[in-house]
Amino acid sequence: MRTLIGAVAATLLLSTAAFAGQTEGLIKKIDKDALTLTLDDGKSYKLNAEPDIDALKPGMDIVIAYDVTNGENVVTDMQLPDSDTN
Repeated sequence: MRTLIGAVAATLLLSTAAFAGQTEGLIKKIDKDALTLTLDDGKSYKLNAEPDIDALKPGMDIVIAYDVTNGENVVTDMQLPDSDTN
């Protein structure tokens, strides 16, 4: 019985954990009202209130770190490649 309870507890912990990921691509669409951006692969990512959304433009190349929380891809960090090529 103890083993069963331990297994159930471990399963619950794993199912509520956030999963981290990283991706890159071109910005296809930005929804300022919903605070989301969609990349050219069709996947959407939820932004927090911190980034300057006006600095993001469709067609920009972007690298995103994100967590999957409650079924949503939530951006934790993003990087726009430098436009300078030295």
